[in-house]
Amino acid sequence: MKLLVVSHSCATATNQRLYAELEALTGWDLTLAIPAHWKDEFGNFRDEPPCEGLKARVIKIPVLGNGNIILHCYRKAWGRFLKEEQFDAIYLNHEPYALATAQLCLANDDSRTAFGFYSCQNIHKRYPFPFSSLERMVYRRSRFAFPITEAVAEVLRAKGYKGKTTICPLPLDPQLYHPRSEAENHRMIPRANGEAVIGFVGRLVESKGLRTLALALAQLAELPWKLVLIGTGAFEGELRELLKSKGLSDRVTFQGYVPHEETPKYLSAFDVLVLPSETQPNWKEQFGRVIPEALACGAAVIGSDSGEIPNLIRTSGGGLVFPERNPEAFANALRTLILNPQQRQEHATSGMKWANDHLSLRAVAQQMACTLEPFAR
Repeated sequence: MKLLVVSHSCATATNQRLYAELEALTGWDLTLAIPAHWKDEFGNFRDEPPCEGLKARVIKIPVLGNGNIILHCYRKAWGRFLKEEQFDAIYLNHEPYALATAQLCLANDDSRTAFGFYSCQNIHKRYPFPFSSLERMVYRRSRFAFPITEAVAEVLRAKGYKGKTTICPLPLDPQLYHPRSEAENHRMIPRANGEAVIGFVGRLVESKGLRTLALALAQLAELPWKLVLIGTGAFEGELRELLKSKGLSDRVTFQGYVPHEETPKYLSAFDVLVLPSETQPNWKEQFGRVIPEALACGAAVIGSDSGEIPNLIRTSGGGLVFPERNPEAFANALRTLILNPQQRQEHATSGMKWANDHLSLRAVAQQMACTLEPFAR
């Protein structure tokens, strides 16, 4: 199998590990095309060496629209490149309505080369021209798709995609996401005896339910807890003021931006990871990637019932679910896990086993390999 993977997310070396695992599993000839100097969501420019163990040829290509996941495209003569290389399959780790996906799909004029894409869009949206036309074209020409959940696969089918679908959830690297020792956890986040560490990782925006989080914690002032927030965003200033007005400022740490590869150390140090996301007219939580990451690191989780969050929590047994935008119910869930360390541990143990069994790099790579293998010439 000669496989081309095009992925903006693989500008971060950590995200290349899935393809290193796919190589090790199959022995395929893999080429990985990524943006040069990709601008991530925090404004940092990523230009990293390949991840350890990756044998694939890595091509770094300048892009137009740097940092825009949907609107960027590659500055490369793809048609000539594809004719020279004669790949068996091309996988775009991009949405079907993204410009980069259309760019490669149009360039692939060899009917023997299987084309496929990724999707995490779990809402049936209608896009304006030309994106609607490009999306339909990608559906017609694609022979496989890797949606991250069954809800996403249902959207693809509803919008007219008729090719093969294989659910490939966002994978975890067990070498990175695993529990640390108690001593290491306490060095990472010092805490008083009996104090529960509640953690949040993500963009500090109101749609992540941070106002509801503050209102819930205000109801638990008498309990032993501290909150650690990792990330930055437009809601940070208002959140600080809200916490101050509730008399909670001295119990909250704003850690700011933390590199992706450093977050597992914090996740391991959390007793409870919270993800209180709130559905918007054009968005609901697509996967809640930080939930399985926290589970793999040995933390229990509490999440709202937005999008895929309740499915992850209930399937894994890793924690509790509350109705979104309901601070009273959120406070009750937090109270339960703050006061019951044994229940926290039971959720964490169950969640960690599920995450390792179903979301490891090897498990997801095997799913991909089974789908792609028939396309080898």
